[in-house]
Amino acid sequence: MQPDSKTLYRSNLKGFSLSNSGKVRDIYDIDDQHLLIVTSDRLSAFDVILPDPIPGKGRVLTEVSNFWFSRCRDIIPNHLSDLAIEDVIKKEIDLEALKGRSIVVRKLKPLPIEAVIRGYLIGSGWVDYKKTGSVCGISLPSDLKQAEKLPEPIFTPATKADVGNHDENIDFETVKTLIGEKIANKIRNISLKIYNEAAEYAIGRGIIIADTKFEFGLDEKNNLVLIDELLTPDSSRFWPIESYSTGISPPSFDKQYVRDYLETLNWDKKPPGPKLTEEVINMTAEKYEDARKKLIL
Repeated sequence: MQPDSKTLYRSNLKGFSLSNSGKVRDIYDIDDQHLLIVTSDRLSAFDVILPDPIPGKGRVLTEVSNFWFSRCRDIIPNHLSDLAIEDVIKKEIDLEALKGRSIVVRKLKPLPIEAVIRGYLIGSGWVDYKKTGSVCGISLPSDLKQAEKLPEPIFTPATKADVGNHDENIDFETVKTLIGEKIANKIRNISLKIYNEAAEYAIGRGIIIADTKFEFGLDEKNNLVLIDELLTPDSSRFWPIESYSTGISPPSFDKQYVRDYLETLNWDKKPPGPKLTEEVINMTAEKYEDARKKLIL
């Protein structure tokens, strides 16, 4: 693994078994109880991993996630362990590449759903609403506009798809069938609590959290644990409050800028993804960094 102060597209950590390589993260087995998660600078759009990294993206995602994990630890335990990467990675060349973008987490049993919370009507929720007047089986008022704030946040779960496939929205009854009613209710309640508290904090920092997704796992005692990432520009839709408006898809701090650019190309949204221009790469990097600064500094 060669250190690069700006980007890391894909890690190649010697001496450890690569457990999984997803759209953004590379996961390594450390021992029977721990995993190492490396957050790369890869970016996916329309479920396709693009060929160009976004400088600094992995470090932003890691710092923002860790910030929220710390704020939410009184609501629910998370997957972070007591180990630092220096405790498991001994080669200086690897530490330099992994610094700021890697965490050591506990091994847990991931649950097969994504807990999506929507506070505003946008994205696939807006598409469903126009067709049915509801989102994931939840009926909504008939006169809502695109990007309008919902009367109250709603829990709209989805299945977790493999890389290259699309997540599918499911209703709450399906969630109960998949993981059991007790855990389903707990996930819904905790997800809404985290969203409400985070949204209130973020609005004071000039950011609207339009929607977000959480992932959960179980420990050896079947306790519910928050895993993966938390309230990042990748797992959430962040809107600058000063440019928010209904009736449109507001500009955002996330990769929507890239999606909008890709929509102008003659691309069928299948692999391989097209290369990005330098302007798009730099602008996207700025948007991620801006979100970090607003939330944390």
